[in-house]
Amino acid sequence: MATYNLGDLLQLVAGANPDRLAVVGGGHRLTFGEFDRRTNQVGRALLALGCEPESKVAVYAWNRIEWPELFFGSFKARVVPINVNYRYVAHELEYLFDNSDSEVVFFERGFAPIIDEVRPKLTKVRHWVVMEDGSDQPTPWAQHYDEVVGAQSDEPFDNGRSGDDLYFLYTGGTTGMPKGVMWRHEDIFFAALTGGLGPEPITAPEQIAERSLPADFALPSLIIAPLMHGAAQWGMCNMMFAGGPVVLYTSHGLDPHEVWDIAARERCATITLVGDAMGRPLADALTDGTRTHDVSGVFRIGSGGGVFSPAVQDALRAAIPHVMVMDSYGASETGAGGMATEGGARRFVVSPELQVLDEELRPLPPGSERTGMLARTGHIPLGYYKDPEKTARTFPVDADGRRWSVPGDSATVDADGVVTLLGRGSQCINTGGEKVYPEEVEEVLKAHPSIYDALVVGVPDARWGERVVAVVRARDGRTVELDDVASHCRHSIAGYKVPRELFVVDHVVRSPSGKADYRWAKSVALGESSTG
Repeated sequence: MATYNLGDLLQLVAGANPDRLAVVGGGHRLTFGEFDRRTNQVGRALLALGCEPESKVAVYAWNRIEWPELFFGSFKARVVPINVNYRYVAHELEYLFDNSDSEVVFFERGFAPIIDEVRPKLTKVRHWVVMEDGSDQPTPWAQHYDEVVGAQSDEPFDNGRSGDDLYFLYTGGTTGMPKGVMWRHEDIFFAALTGGLGPEPITAPEQIAERSLPADFALPSLIIAPLMHGAAQWGMCNMMFAGGPVVLYTSHGLDPHEVWDIAARERCATITLVGDAMGRPLADALTDGTRTHDVSGVFRIGSGGGVFSPAVQDALRAAIPHVMVMDSYGASETGAGGMATEGGARRFVVSPELQVLDEELRPLPPGSERTGMLARTGHIPLGYYKDPEKTARTFPVDADGRRWSVPGDSATVDADGVVTLLGRGSQCINTGGEKVYPEEVEEVLKAHPSIYDALVVGVPDARWGERVVAVVRARDGRTVELDDVASHCRHSIAGYKVPRELFVVDHVVRSPSGKADYRWAKSVALGESSTG
């Protein structure tokens, strides 16, 4: 019977390309055949630990070879891997482990102190498994990853896998505690994991092996973003399902010069990143005069999951004239939705399943001047784990019985069907009755020659209800003044969108994947947090 379990798809690709390089990370290099056998061991280890179908296992680690091993090995065991943000503090970790019902936690030894702090409160966790990272934190209460996995056979096994098996993606939680988005394997495969599979969707699992890239074109893709972020997981899967290798960036913290060194050494043709937070440093590293890098083999830079402003895209094109710079729209609740049009961020040619809906969940006609909500139908998530109220709000059913995913992105659609994303409604600023979407203003701010990064928030205002405030990081050696910034903005956006206040900080706080931390930015704007 046909199945779209992601572990099965990996096995099919590996069977067709057993000797081809699959994964590079942290000094490890595995062919598809080796990686397939290793994930068999991981799957068997999970079963030996008592995991059953739909059991949850948390992965608390930086990028490392064990991350993809656990990702695909879990699927082979019909187990659900839970992505853990390695920046979380103790109470956030406690919430995530408890909310996800994690039964096994895989963690790096360096995280042992914070694990030990929350461990007594987490009665659902039956096993703690430590991965070595060179630190010497004691973990007498934990089993060792290499021992647990190494004790298992690497032979394939059949345990009734199917396209109904579950894939979870916990959201970043920048506007509240994270929520677990629940997908069926078959739905996430068609919604987000079809890159490299050809112009037509596959109709039988075996076709995925038939569509593997020719060996000469199976050049590595460098995954910079952390695998605890959906964009990185999807980028990894798209490349591997096409029979191409992935190279993981495993250093802690982004060193742009190291990224370019890895790209040259591994002959990476593609680099996958998340927006300006990664794109800006990479562009600067090629033009700051401190190092020279061989970028002749890099042909595509793709971004998803974060704002990728025209200024940063142009800087990368200027530094690498032959490169194709691509931006894509996607969300944890919709999958990969569309590609940006030529000329900048926020304008996307979307897939047919995506529509801009009005308040009655009816698609707005192309050319409508109205603002609606970007939504997807068809292959969409089951909902949020253990949150039926939020599930009902985000995944409503229209009058015809059609179910939609409506994560909250406001948008318009022009006469050609091109969608312009305005921003997430929860961050929309209402100033004097006019709506201001932070992403639009941030895009203009980051085109200023003295501004390195920026976030925009609204704060209470006695006259206008809210006023627009910018929190920016200046480029090294530059100064930023409100009058100059306002003058710059007025050339590109309406006057009511121009920031009325400006806070200059040493560092703009973002998640490890580059997502904006608007709670932090608002605390700065309200004087509740240091701007240092």
